[in-house]
Amino acid sequence: MTDIQLIIDLHRLSERQGPGSPADTLRALTFMDLPTDRPLKVADIGCGTGGQTMVLARQIHGHLTAVDLFPEFLEELDNRSRAAGWQDRISTLRCSMDDLPFPEQSFDILWSEGAIYNMGFEHGVRAWKDFLKTGGYLAVSEATWITPDRPKEIERFWMNEYPEIDMAAARIRILEDHGFSLTGYFQLDPASWIDHYYQPLEAGFASFLERQGHSEAARRVVDEYQAEIDLYQKYQDYYSYGFYIARKCR
Repeated sequence: MTDIQLIIDLHRLSERQGPGSPADTLRALTFMDLPTDRPLKVADIGCGTGGQTMVLARQIHGHLTAVDLFPEFLEELDNRSRAAGWQDRISTLRCSMDDLPFPEQSFDILWSEGAIYNMGFEHGVRAWKDFLKTGGYLAVSEATWITPDRPKEIERFWMNEYPEIDMAAARIRILEDHGFSLTGYFQLDPASWIDHYYQPLEAGFASFLERQGHSEAARRVVDEYQAEIDLYQKYQDYYSYGFYIARKCR
């Protein structure tokens, strides 16, 4: 298996593929003044197995298009959607987030939890904006520095993993520069990382290694994730995911 196939196998049965929680998804929705006189159209970009998609489907009157590049994740979401009886409310689309096939002004809400980093924050905001109706909302969670200064070890880690990580003020300026008005912002608390992401991930390490015959490549994947978890435990006061909710003004 390639590294990406191993990562997909590790995450496939997880509710979430990154930090976040149902409470975070619900909180982000509170910053939106949504119309109630018609069904809404929502795209969940980089949906993974759809933990947040299922929360949104319970709360929003309308239709959700869940987009991801990996069919294994979409298959899990389809299974969960069928089990809930929501086949008519959630449709899945295998597609790269940087090549979306939607017409302009298709959606009332564009949602993306922990995935816009695959394009980079500004690139994603710029590329996705045209798919959103004027007056519609963009909601994204994104790696964000909490403090202007931090220890060299965690700085080096993030400069290697995602050099575009920045302070919230810089993200908000990008949104404003591209015709959005911020309606809400909050940082994910440690429970969103530990209880809802890292602990379930760690709980799956043993079965993942067994499925992979304890191969050297699989062990390397586990070691890399364990190192990431250890860094968060050590440096969680310096970074988190920021959740940005903004309305398209122009």
